[in-house]
Amino acid sequence: QVQLVESGGGLVQAGGSLRLSCAASGTIFSFDAMGWYRQAPGKQRELVATAPTGGTSAYADSVKGRFTISRNNAKKTVYLQMNSLKPEDTAVYYCNGRWSSTNYWGQGTQVTVSS
Repeated sequence: QVQLVESGGGLVQAGGSLRLSCAASGTIFSFDAMGWYRQAPGKQRELVATAPTGGTSAYADSVKGRFTISRNNAKKTVYLQMNSLKPEDTAVYYCNGRWSSTNYWGQGTQVTVSS
């Protein structure tokens, strides 16, 4: 059983910052990649950022230069530093961990950016 637990969401004014954290627990040694997705009301879930093990992180165009993803492989954690937040960043943010062909998801954390 693998669990991903996110924390760090909340309400922030436009231009502000938040840092999301995600910790994995359970019977998994490591992930091939960890990342963050988000889903706004009425929209499909979309990739925000991904950090493959031993690879180069990648970001959605909409967050490049504002968000930074980082990992602590020993602790099986992933972080998302979000700066210069915009109202359009409002969404539920989900942590993702991928191992082989299996995707694991957190329960989601709400991020609301007020204008």
